[in-house]
Amino acid sequence: ELFKPQEYWSIKAGFNTPTDAPFKASLTHLNGEKLDKMSIANEDHAKRAVATIEAADFTVNKVERKQSRRNPAAPFTTSTLQQDASRKLYFTTKRTMQVAQRLYEGFNIDGEQVGLITYMRTDGVQISNEAISAARDLIGGSFGADYLPASPRIYKTKAKNAQEAHEAVRPTDFKRKPADVAQYLDDDQRKLYELIWKRTVASQMEAAVMDQVAADLTSPDGQTTLRATGSVIAFDGFLKVYQDSDDKKSDDDKDRILPDMNEGDAMTRTSVEPDQHFTQPPPRYSEASLVKTMEELGIGRPSTYSSIISVLQDRNYVILDKRRFQPDDRGRLVTAFLSSFFAKYVEYNFTAELEEKLDDISGGRIAWKDVLREFWDSFSKAVEGTKELRVRDVLDNLNELLGPHFFHDNGDGKDPRACPSCEDGQLSLKLGKFGAFIGCSNYSDCRYTRPLVVSDEDGAGIADAGPVVLGKDPATDLDVSLRKGPYGNYVQLGEVEEIGEGKKKKKTKPKRASLPRGLPPGDVDFDKAMGLLALPRDIGIWPETGDMIQAGLGRFGPYLKYSGLFLSLKGDDDVLTIGINRAIDLIEAAPKKDPPKVLGDHPKSKKPVSIKSGRWGPFVSHGMVRANIPKGTDADTLSLEDAIALVDAKAANGKGGKKKAAAKKK
Repeated sequence: ELFKPQEYWSIKAGFNTPTDAPFKASLTHLNGEKLDKMSIANEDHAKRAVATIEAADFTVNKVERKQSRRNPAAPFTTSTLQQDASRKLYFTTKRTMQVAQRLYEGFNIDGEQVGLITYMRTDGVQISNEAISAARDLIGGSFGADYLPASPRIYKTKAKNAQEAHEAVRPTDFKRKPADVAQYLDDDQRKLYELIWKRTVASQMEAAVMDQVAADLTSPDGQTTLRATGSVIAFDGFLKVYQDSDDKKSDDDKDRILPDMNEGDAMTRTSVEPDQHFTQPPPRYSEASLVKTMEELGIGRPSTYSSIISVLQDRNYVILDKRRFQPDDRGRLVTAFLSSFFAKYVEYNFTAELEEKLDDISGGRIAWKDVLREFWDSFSKAVEGTKELRVRDVLDNLNELLGPHFFHDNGDGKDPRACPSCEDGQLSLKLGKFGAFIGCSNYSDCRYTRPLVVSDEDGAGIADAGPVVLGKDPATDLDVSLRKGPYGNYVQLGEVEEIGEGKKKKKTKPKRASLPRGLPPGDVDFDKAMGLLALPRDIGIWPETGDMIQAGLGRFGPYLKYSGLFLSLKGDDDVLTIGINRAIDLIEAAPKKDPPKVLGDHPKSKKPVSIKSGRWGPFVSHGMVRANIPKGTDADTLSLEDAIALVDAKAANGKGGKKKAAAKKK
């Protein structure tokens, strides 16, 4: 979030060999100096480099050829299984473990209950001698002697705190190939079994052999050099069965096959291509990379990786977006609090050391009571210490740690904590009866506030943190708050109150206004909330008729109202700010509809009775009552008396339309 990208450029040139075989080479040396990634920093520098290349001829100065071997990966542990299933199958860790559990429990195959894989919660990479022999027999028989190493491959774990109490995750019988058992499995089970089977078989196969070639092309003065690289698989080995997950698609020419060339060959330049890039921040954790990091740091066990990740998501500490974890504001607050007042317990090595002590307990090397007493003595003191803290002390620490996140510096020279409402106020974290929020230091002279715990456009954090008070309405002295209900986010004036006593007790309904679609809760401040609560608002008078134009917010979104007609507001038109000129333009451009024909007022309600046009034809409207005009009746000649009779009859029929009581249970 604080990362600032830097511009850099790379230069590639296209060449043809003397036999007209095309290839590409990248600029590595310019003006006699070796270039690094950031050497060509801008477009001007790139243009000068292009001009230098275009002005020179190039010959092959050096050709390097070497062979490399690539060994297979070890069989799956719980961690590596979760990582590979995430990368290749797009499974969550929870989904992976659920499917693996089913494969372990087994299926009815030919009348026999058969488990297809070994125990899936393990940190061991070793497999039994019998399994190794079975895998080698399969490799020799299915792929040939060239794919079978002279001796079995033996693997040792590199993970911290590894217990290695169980074998690696492997098939129980290598003869049960994925295609043979597919008929007994669903799609997820088939995919995961195939992944496990291939990885285990590949772990006992011969290494892959790669032929790598690099050629340097140099200008006559030796000041400019371009390098062409390529590789080809000389022997596929284990790659015949299984491709490593860590294989990354190359954006250069390393995986291309270079044409034959020799030192001294003159090359014909065909193109020069400058390419602009920007540095990228370190990627956020995916489920796979988070599990890998947890394993490297010694956090958790194979049996707990999935549950740890589930807790982070269930408590809304993180959000999984496009398969990458993003910290949520709630998670930031909890982390900042624990880092400030319980620092020891959130250090990586604390968890790793505790795991080691648990291993010592299970091995009988230390007494469990001693470990528990040691932990509880220090932890209880830390808890007691926090009781003496004032709320202000806690907020000051959170302000310092979370300031760069909540008050982001845009690099424009402006103070990110400056209050946008008053001139000299400073924004900071505050604590109210509904939780934390951001407010101005000049309270109560300045009532500017904004929500703190808002996760996304849907306001997931609002429901968790409770209502967020934005300020007080000066006219009523009631709180204006931002809330989330079953139908979305809204602002509210005051609270629900009970009036009266006994059977006459009633609840007041406070004024509320929904947030328009597309308005993030984080953008709602006190002024915007007051504007929403004031809807519908009068925009101005239509100059030709003298009728008032209003802007409001209804069940279908923001609208304009004029002479009984409604027009939806779309695009950039804001219901809170649209003016009279824009409103007139929109109304004049809208398709013309016949306005309601007002016949007169109902003698009882004194409300207008009018004729309107609907999708099923004309009807009479009176308040909430709508009555269809009978076929054969001319709506243009319908009298007020006839219209009143229609709506009264409709209303009378509607009295029996109350909700039916629920049927009694038998």
